[in-house]
Parts: sequence; C-alpha cells; structure tokens
Amino acid sequence: MTTTTDTRTTRNLRRGAFTPVAVAVLTTAGITFGAGFAEADERKTRPGAACLWSGATYQPGATVIAGGGAYRCGTDQDAPHWFHEGSTGKASTVRNPGAVTAPAGQFSTGARQPGTSYNDYCVTNQLIPGTDDVYQVVRAGDGTMMWKAAAPISQWKFDSARPDPTWRTGSLCYDGSLM
Repeated sequence: MTTTTDTRTTRNLRRGAFTPVAVAVLTTAGITFGAGFAEADERKTRPGAACLWSGATYQPGATVIAGGGAYRCGTDQDAPHWFHEGSTGKASTVRNPGAVTAPAGQFSTGARQPGTSYNDYCVTNQLIPGTDDVYQVVRAGDGTMMWKAAAPISQWKFDSARPDPTWRTGSLCYDGSLM
C-alpha cells in the first residue's frame, strides 16, 4: 500500500529529474535565439559617434586645435572621444571657454580645457585653485562625466585672455570641503 507521503516524494523526484532537462532545453533555445540576434546587431555598420567640443558637434576623424594641442574625434568603448594627437604651434580652431560647468552635453571625453574657479577644491583647510591645471573630461564608472586635472596650466597655450583667477580663498575650506 502506498502512502500519501510516498506518492508526493515520487512526484517530486520525477519533477526534480525533469526540471534540469527542461531548463537545459530552454536555455539552449534561448542562447541560440539570443546569439542569432546579437550576431545580426554586430554585423550592422554603425557610423562613428560625433564628438562635442564646447557644444559644437564634430564628425569622427575631424581634428581640432585647442590650447596648442591637436585633438582627433574618434570612439573609445563605443563612445565619442577626443584623442590628443600631440602639440602644435597653430592657433586654436575651437572655442575654449575653460572648465566652467559640468562637461555633459558640452564636451566629449578626452577634451581638455584650462581650469577655472569651477574646479577649485580644498585639501584640509587649503584652497587649491582650479586655475593651476588643465582639465580633461573623463567618464566615471556610473557614467557621470566630470573634469579631472590632466596637466599643469603651463602646458596650455592661450590664444586669448586666460580665465579669471579664482575668487575663492582658503577661508572657504573646512576639513577638506569647499563651503
């Protein structure tokens, strides 16, 4: 005589044996279909993404001159990026307002600008003026774009007036925070 517990155990064992087979079949089918779609997407020719410099759009392969350096528009990890191609004695061909606001929507990664008071920061109670450095646009792990110090300001060739010196003083620094 079979008990209710024995019947349930037998059913559960059958389900347990069937489940891995079903999962394997469905997974294989899903991978096959998914891989087919992915391959189709990869075969599409995508035009390179345009780069931004001070809000103006430049096509891939375009070169601009800024602060005594040449920058070529290209892509890095499928995102628009300015590649520094070296120094040049030529005058700037693009607008260089300085790093005055967050770069998103204005500059692509790799673009450089002279620092401004926007880039001021504190180390303990000492003010570090943003105007001491050249800043480059970088993308953080979360996708946020920001300016990061890349070179001393002496490496930027000014075609016109330098950005105004910072208006802040060390009195606005408190425990490493700018007030």
